[in-house]
Amino acid sequence: MKLVEPILAFQQELQHIRRDLHAHPELCYEEQRTADVVAARLAEWGIPVVRGLGVTGVVGIIKNGNSPRAIGLRADMDALPMQELNTFGHASRHSGKMHACGHDGHTAMLLGAARYLAEHRHFDGTVYLIFQPAEEGGGGAKRMIEDGLFDKYPMEAVYGMHNWPGIPVGQFGVVAGPQMASSNEFRVVVKGKGAHAAQPHRGIDPVMVAVQIAQAWQTIVSREKNPLDTAVLSITQIHAGSATNVIPDEAVMVGTVRTFTTGVLDLIEKRMQEIAGGVAAGFNASIDFEFDRNYPPLVNHARETAFAVEAMKAVVGEANVDTNVEPTMGAEDFAYMLQAKPGCYVFIGNGEGEHRAHGHGLGPCQLHNASYDFNDQLLPIGASYWVRLTEMSLPVA
Repeated sequence: MKLVEPILAFQQELQHIRRDLHAHPELCYEEQRTADVVAARLAEWGIPVVRGLGVTGVVGIIKNGNSPRAIGLRADMDALPMQELNTFGHASRHSGKMHACGHDGHTAMLLGAARYLAEHRHFDGTVYLIFQPAEEGGGGAKRMIEDGLFDKYPMEAVYGMHNWPGIPVGQFGVVAGPQMASSNEFRVVVKGKGAHAAQPHRGIDPVMVAVQIAQAWQTIVSREKNPLDTAVLSITQIHAGSATNVIPDEAVMVGTVRTFTTGVLDLIEKRMQEIAGGVAAGFNASIDFEFDRNYPPLVNHARETAFAVEAMKAVVGEANVDTNVEPTMGAEDFAYMLQAKPGCYVFIGNGEGEHRAHGHGLGPCQLHNASYDFNDQLLPIGASYWVRLTEMSLPVA
């Protein structure tokens, strides 16, 4: 690997920052302490700071030379509402809150790049350092955009990065086009007619109607969409009834739909409602149908992806960059930024958990697992990628 040497020199400082953030996790739009830490570090390195976009977001601005060109580098800051099982020294000090997705590491990597870029400035143009809140379900990226991120700070491209367990440390993965799926939720209330369980003919059983709808929905994925278009329709909860001898009035089904394209999502939402309504009517029942579109598909732009690949190769070598990484049905609100600006989102390998020598929980080192921990070996690798991406995007004439 060809890491940026000065970053290696302050790697321990980045580790200290990362572990401090891990020990003090904050949830969506509550990232006040985290934002304070970020802003203080940026100011310490002479970087102008803007706060308040997206409630708790932070934007650092590094300018050099005379070029009007600009790019954005984004890291997310929020934690998850879950209990950490790790017992090492930097484990969460706040019950029910945990950095189980590595946003502490993402923040530290971008801070590492910020320090180097501020001290050396081997680029011509402007770099916007975007520290975003509320990725975990809060839509912080959308909120920052609505607050004027791209209007106040014009940039030609925006880039993001996420650690990825299972990819070896020292490797990157990316793919042009869809890399992460849309995230959507549904809630359907089947309205029947309650009755004694011994007299089902006097009622309309919403449980049986719900079962029929659930089975019929699966044919949307298996028989109505193009088999080459990936989609997942998962019913994750069914709630009905309160006693063994009572047919309830209602049954409720909730779940999630994931797709890589808006067209497939449109088809699934439309057919879910039509099928549910039709099946219910066939049993003299009715439905209330709700479908909420959360995060859109994350789609990497071809030109910016090719550019990011060259920057990754400059850091870890061509053999360690997978340009056809398997897309994931997980979702990410950086998708909103890629809808507004060209850009690319990459995975950086977090390994298999071998870095957790002492004090980790019994679970695997997977995202959103109570035994997860970010691998500090990534800090200089990710920071070096940000630096090389900046220097290649905004070359000195």
